[in-house]
Parts: sequence; structure tokens; C-alpha cells
Amino acid sequence: MTLPAYKSWPFQEAQKLQKRFAQPASLPVRFETGFGPSGMPHIGTFAEVARTTWVRHAFEFLTQWPTQLIAFSDDMDGLRKVPLNMPQQEMLAENLGKPLCRIPDPFGECESYSAYMNKKLNEFLDSYQFDYTFQSSYEAYTRGDFNEGLAIILRKVEDIKAIILPTMSAEKRTNWSPFFPICEKCSRINSTRVIHYHPENNTIEYRCDREEGPVKSCGHKGTTSIFDGHVKVGWKIDWALRWYSYDIGYEMYGKDLIESATLSGKIVRLMGKQPPIGQFYELFLDEEGRKISKSVGKGLTIDSWMDYAPLESLLYYIFQNPKQAKRLFWGIVPKSVDDYLAGLNHYAMLDSAKQPDSTIWHLFNKGANVPSYRTSTNFSLINNLISAVGADDIDLILEYLKRYDSSTEKFAPIIEDLVHKAMNYYRDFILPNKNYRRPDKEEIKMLKTLRDELANYEGDDENELQSMPFNVARMFNESPGNFFKMFYEVVFGQERGPRFGTFVQLVGKDKALNLLDTLVNRNNVD
Repeated sequence: MTLPAYKSWPFQEAQKLQKRFAQPASLPVRFETGFGPSGMPHIGTFAEVARTTWVRHAFEFLTQWPTQLIAFSDDMDGLRKVPLNMPQQEMLAENLGKPLCRIPDPFGECESYSAYMNKKLNEFLDSYQFDYTFQSSYEAYTRGDFNEGLAIILRKVEDIKAIILPTMSAEKRTNWSPFFPICEKCSRINSTRVIHYHPENNTIEYRCDREEGPVKSCGHKGTTSIFDGHVKVGWKIDWALRWYSYDIGYEMYGKDLIESATLSGKIVRLMGKQPPIGQFYELFLDEEGRKISKSVGKGLTIDSWMDYAPLESLLYYIFQNPKQAKRLFWGIVPKSVDDYLAGLNHYAMLDSAKQPDSTIWHLFNKGANVPSYRTSTNFSLINNLISAVGADDIDLILEYLKRYDSSTEKFAPIIEDLVHKAMNYYRDFILPNKNYRRPDKEEIKMLKTLRDELANYEGDDENELQSMPFNVARMFNESPGNFFKMFYEVVFGQERGPRFGTFVQLVGKDKALNLLDTLVNRNNVD
């Protein structure tokens, strides 16, 4: 059977990967994501695993070949600075420069700093039901997974230097080596430098005398094997080493690592294998457009997102064009949820052959168990209703929604969850920013005229209701834009709100009239 040429980006990536293999693989095609366990897993970690999983699923759908996703933790990396959000700051400061796997757990729960972070990574990925194989760098090095590759690197040190050194400043070229020995005396890795290479017996000589910021050195001189965890290699070399040793077929990376990926590709070719197919993604930005790295900032975490919106809405947002920078702040929540719900609505109308190109198909594991949602009720409408009614009563809001659109009863579990999350969002992000302004006399007259037009109207047509504010604005020689802005600021305490026709149908004519009566009577305008 010939499959359609799908255009969504995971399929584009999957097709590139398929071309790399001449025939179906007998072993799983391996995908990889990386994790730096100096801090907690975060939205960046989540996004990379999710995006890689979407490519993996698209590849499986196209080829029916077995695959594996390796979640690699670089827990042999040295701790360069003390994270400010960690307990036991003094203890961590004393252990700066040591591999994360050799530093005590500041939380006192696991055998090491990295063991605690790795545990959190596994819990994090498991909680979102990702399918992956966890791999610790420490275990890989000590088990000998990298020994073959390390021997090749040792034999080709000068060739590797010729690739790396031209990209470095003159001062950093001095004493640069692909190898980072672990000092046998003080256990530090960031304070050592290689002084001689011995490829004939796979050893190196080193001194522990390199000062790097607050990292201490002990002056020890020694000779050590490059095998079984006595050394690790630097970042760009380590990436190539993993690709070589595990035959990685695909890996994504942030835009800030494009140069690293290019250099690592050259090194793995030098070692005798091809680099994986890969795609860079743009980084997350905060509300002001500044880069977000390890910490998302302003309280936006995945757990907190799920207090205000379905997880799938975050996935839907992350899915869109990975090469476009995305801002992560609370203001994007309503639109993200609405886009996701619109996607669900549209998905049900697609022919089965076209569904794999839909974002929804990718979000729900190749289209498995996609929920049905065929109603116009969305998150913005629910928020507008909560804002208009001013009630913290889920049952009351649900009753209004049923009155507005009877089809909501068919999707009660989804609607109830949306209302619950919208209540949280309203309390935390809308209500604190409400600022009701007092209308002037002319504006009161306009509101009274609008109230009278509504009172005299006998129908229930949303378009006819919507035309009323335009009619009133015309009567008072006011622009519709200014009239609506005034209406929202006076009635809702905010600059934007629902369409007037939708608002009346949501709350009912009587409730809308009561609101307008209250405003008019409060100001004693005839």
C-alpha cells in the first residue's frame, strides 16, 4: 500500500530518517534526547521528548520498523556552580567540580545529587506516559558502553583538535583536550588537564591543577585508564561518542546547539559512522521575548499549566512549527486551549487518510483514542461567561452553557473540566486585574439606549443582537471600537470581552437587562 505524502513536520523528519536506512533495520532505530541533571526537568525537557516522540511515531507509521527512544542523562558532568534553588548550599559549594554522580544528594533521599535528579526525570516522563529507555551517563561509562569509541578518540586526538580548536578562543585552546579525567585523589573532573596521551595502552596522564572559577584543585598528578568511567569526554565529543556507541538515528536540539551538532557530526564521521538525522528547534521565550532556559520563570510549569488548562492544549501549542520561537506566559493559555478544541472539532470531519497530518493525530499517539468534541463552546466563551456572571459556582456556569448550547451535555466530562480550569484561571489571572471604570454622563446615556433596544427586542437571533451596539454607536456618532471598549471596561472591568450577541445569549436577556439596569440606576441618569 502506498501511503499519502504527509506534510506535517514530524512526517517530513521521519521521511529524512527513512532515507538514511537502505532496508528495514533488524535492531530498533534509535532516537535520543538529552537531560542535564544539574537541575529539575522542566518544560524544555518535556518539549524535546514530546517532539522527538512525534517524529518517532510518524516514522513507525511510515515504516512499521521497531524503534527505541533513549532519554540520556549526563550525570558524569561536573557541577560548575551551586544552583540557587537547592538546599545545603555550603555542602554543594565544597563539592564543586565533581561529577554530579559523586556529589551527595542535597535532599537526603538518594545516593547522589544526580540520582535524585534522574529519579525526578523518570517520574516526570512517566507521569506523562512517555515511552522511553532511561540511560545514565555514569552507568554507560562504567559498564564499558563507550570503551570502543573512547579508544578511537584517543587514537584520533590530533584530528579532533583540528576540528574543535579553530572554533575556540586562543586562551581556551591552551591545554584543551577531549578527555576529562576524574582526579583519583579529590574526585574532581573540572580541575584536571591532560598532559600526555598513551594510545598504545589506552591511558592518559593528567594533573589536577586547573582553576576554573570557584572550583578547587588538589595538585595531584596521575595516570589513568580511559575506560570504564575513569574519564569522560567534553560536551561536543560526548555527543559524538553517544551517537557512535548507540547508533543514534535521530536527535533534536535547541537552536543554541547548532554549532555543537555540526562539530559533533564531523567527529562521529571521523570515528567511522554517520551522525543522526536531526532538527533544531527555537527556544522558549518569556512574555518580554527573553530566552527561557533551565527555569521557565514566572511560575509557568507543566503542573501549574494543568491547573488552568488541559495538558493537550500545551502539547498543541508546542507542536506548532518547532523552528519558530514560542513565548511561554499565562496570557497564551486561553488561545492555546481554543486552538486545541478547534483542532478536535476539525479532526472529526477529516477523512481517515488525511488525519495523520493533523496535530491531533500526533497528540493522541497516532490517532488512538481521540476524544469527540463537536460543540462551539470554547475556553474563551467559558471565561467570558464566568466574568459576566461573576459567580464562583461551577453548576451555575454549566447551566448557563447548556442553555446557550444544548450540545454541551454530550461532552459533559470535557466541559466540566474546562469550567473547573477556567474558574482557576479567572480567579488567578483575570479577577486580580479587573478595573471597573465609572462611565461619564454621555456613556450612561448610550448604555441606557442599548438597554432600551434590548428590552424592546422580542427575538433571539445572535446577529440581530450583535447589531444593537453598532446601532447605538451610530446614533451617538461614536466609533464602534470606542463603544465596545467602554462597554467592556464598565460592564466587565476589562478592555476586551465577548460579542454582545453571544453575551446576551449566554446569560439570557433578563440577566443582561439587570446588569444594564444596575449600571444606569447606580448613576441616576434619567
